[in-house]
Amino acid sequence: MSVGRVLIYGGKGALGAACVSHFKDNNYWVGSIDLNENDRADVSIVVPRDSSWIEQEQEVLGKVGDALQNNKLDAVICVAGGWAGGNAEKDLAKNADLMWRQSVWTSTISATVAAHYLKPGGLLALTGAQPALKGTPGMIGYGLAKAAVHQLTHSMAGKNSGLPEGAFVVSILPVTLDTPMNRKWMPKADFATWTPLNEIAGIFHKWTKGEQRHKNGALIQLITKDGTTQLVESD
Repeated sequence: MSVGRVLIYGGKGALGAACVSHFKDNNYWVGSIDLNENDRADVSIVVPRDSSWIEQEQEVLGKVGDALQNNKLDAVICVAGGWAGGNAEKDLAKNADLMWRQSVWTSTISATVAAHYLKPGGLLALTGAQPALKGTPGMIGYGLAKAAVHQLTHSMAGKNSGLPEGAFVVSILPVTLDTPMNRKWMPKADFATWTPLNEIAGIFHKWTKGEQRHKNGALIQLITKDGTTQLVESD
């Protein structure tokens, strides 16, 4: 018997897989949504890569409803996303389109899933980015998409957003995550300033249980220094 039900959008990525494993290890029913299957999850929904935004929303809503069988979710956690650099000189539309698909499409579909299937008092957690609190001239498309996620977070926390009563909405704003790919591409970086994936999964777990929650709609910066992570609400 599971202690609750959570859905991880981006459940096959580095952070998403860590979240799936953490919740499974703590006896939750876990659903994964991603472009690829996560066989650790109880249900793994694979989104068609070439389908439109509307088609992806319809596909995910239907399959989540089928998987839940009239049950409700304790948390919808979206950690899907990606990164692309670049300024306005070359490929701005291309990079912005990719970032929009990876961060904004997934976040809005997560919000829609939460509106339909989240329990009263449940958690909707999205993933923004600390650099997107201000201008990002070296990664404009990325900053645009993450700033949109920040706005969505505020909107979903507001009255008449469509979420059930008492729902808690929050975005995490990482600086750098301690992932295998980041270590590969930045081998000389100071890893003590990178936020561990299991630590983030543990934070989501506490919020799912109703513990240590912040202001509704908060943007929470994850500031890691000397291996210690602080959660800082942005202004």
